[in-house]
Amino acid sequence: MRFEKWQALGNDYLIVEATGVGPEQVRMLCDRHLGVGADGVLALAPADEPGYVARLRIYNPDGSEAELSGNGARQALLYLREHGWTSSDTYSIQTVAGEIRTTITGERTCRIDMGRAVVRFDGEIGGMRFQHLTIGNPQTPIRIADREELEALDLAKLGPLIENHEAFPNRTNVSFWTEVAPDRIRARIFERGVGETMSSGTGASGAAVAHVLRGGDSPVTVELDGGELEVDVDESLHVDLTGWAVPVFRGELA
Repeated sequence: MRFEKWQALGNDYLIVEATGVGPEQVRMLCDRHLGVGADGVLALAPADEPGYVARLRIYNPDGSEAELSGNGARQALLYLREHGWTSSDTYSIQTVAGEIRTTITGERTCRIDMGRAVVRFDGEIGGMRFQHLTIGNPQTPIRIADREELEALDLAKLGPLIENHEAFPNRTNVSFWTEVAPDRIRARIFERGVGETMSSGTGASGAAVAHVLRGGDSPVTVELDGGELEVDVDESLHVDLTGWAVPVFRGELA
């Protein structure tokens, strides 16, 4: 099996051309000491319906399958273009979350139509207020008062408590965020089945939606550990995500 490793703002994935990958193989591949090392695996196969370039399946490093990843989808979309699956500047792929449509904006950049965010409910865990929403996958943005408090959070301790809380039967992704300016926020991401990551496209989108719902301006620049993403949120909570992705290396599994 040939693979390529790509990364977007430090969020790294292994891309394989296959209909799917087994949980045990995913865990082995993503292990940073015993395998290649990655935040997940992206499996690309021919689409089974007309109008799509390919079908994408996304796996977390614990072997579970994710509905969507903004950074992962962007890497897969740019991989497809680079490897000649399409020459169009606008095209779509199938995912568990539905159609994902992209527009190429540069050699290593694209804008993704992430669909419409849906706010499910508000709540409180451990004294922290949250909004639970979906944007392809479950997201729980938590607003933090200021940047100093945000940077001091112990996500290794807080993240699992929220991810596995009884309020979220299918677990959840968590984004801790604070406002920097009317059109800019800083966010830290704890991903379901992964842990703290340098960035997340859907996590950034969830935090940006929460910011706009509180009166923030759109598009929102989201500052992540790995860099910045731009999230455009309209009045209906429709989200467009713009960012970059680059290949790191390719290899072959013995």
